[in-house]
Amino acid sequence: MDWSLCFHKICLLLLPVLALVLTNGVFDVRSFGAAADGKTDDSKAFLDAWNQACQYKGGVRRRLFVPRGKYMVWPVVFRGPCTGPIELMVKGVVKAPVDKSTFSLDHWITFQYVSGLLINGGVTFDGQGPYAWPENECACKSLPVVSPLLLCSISSVNSKNFHFNIFKCDNLEFWRVRIITPDESPNRDGIHMGNSSRIRIADSVIATGDDCVSIGPGSKDVEIVGVHCGPGHGLSVGSLGTYPNEADVTGLSMRGCTMVGTQNGLRIKTWASELKSNVYNISFSDITMKNVQNPIIIDQEYCPRGGCSNQLGSHVQIKDVSFMKIRGTSASHLAVNLACSPIFPCQNINLEDVDLAYTGREGPAESHCAHVNGDAGGVQRPSSCI
Repeated sequence: MDWSLCFHKICLLLLPVLALVLTNGVFDVRSFGAAADGKTDDSKAFLDAWNQACQYKGGVRRRLFVPRGKYMVWPVVFRGPCTGPIELMVKGVVKAPVDKSTFSLDHWITFQYVSGLLINGGVTFDGQGPYAWPENECACKSLPVVSPLLLCSISSVNSKNFHFNIFKCDNLEFWRVRIITPDESPNRDGIHMGNSSRIRIADSVIATGDDCVSIGPGSKDVEIVGVHCGPGHGLSVGSLGTYPNEADVTGLSMRGCTMVGTQNGLRIKTWASELKSNVYNISFSDITMKNVQNPIIIDQEYCPRGGCSNQLGSHVQIKDVSFMKIRGTSASHLAVNLACSPIFPCQNINLEDVDLAYTGREGPAESHCAHVNGDAGGVQRPSSCI
């Protein structure tokens, strides 16, 4: 995507918007009746302003503008296609309702069938999740269909479910995004994706109660750069082997990232089922671990709730995966755990310059391998099991 004309300048400088009323393609939600008091339902004002901006034909710029203030917005779907690229500039705080009737819904703010969307302005999206966490489990259907999209300099806090759920999207970028949820919040992934391509997450901070980033079936050409993760469950590919006819995961590159106090660092997880798919062309490089429980883990016997003992082995093929320049500290003595499938052993797994220290009572860091083919080079602490 080419945002070079103005978008990065907008993100960095947050240029003031001169028009606060309907003019020159700028649509102010207050002109459509938004109260901005944090209590009144402003959903209709947001939708009316979006529809007008989306279908605006008077020029090349379409901007939905949300000035400073607090806006209560119930679950909404912003639909396209629009007549051209559109920008959502939010200076205020957008809050989700705390009414219990919304707790089981599978979305809050959704974009569908939109091409050329920029979301920026320093906004905070507040899901007010603590009201919902004791009441419901995650209802996680994926709705957005957007291409391309740039989310820049925004924050998402206390989501009721996943913070960002990407489905059937192409060419999306998260830049300088801040995602914050307490460690004890249940099943609250930071960014989850599936059946999507060309996704980039850069220079962002993700602290949540589940995976910082989870890569689901059908994800390809994903780039994660300069992300700080923690607390949370780290980076997860999967779980896979859950449903029939899952699409492959391929082309994931993660580099220059830091994991702090997470349950896992770099994880690929599959159920030991007979459902077939592939994970390949995966690269992790220049990753720093700080007190991470499972820094490097491939788990092809994933079964978090038990009751899977009768399964013979995963039919998901994992191959062409590299771990390069992985360094730091492990919170457990098993710093590298590659537990692959006896049915389809992992192929071409490469460990290069892995330096993970553990100083606990169990002794020095160890590695474990099962059904793995590959090689190791450079520094290997713990000693490689490949």
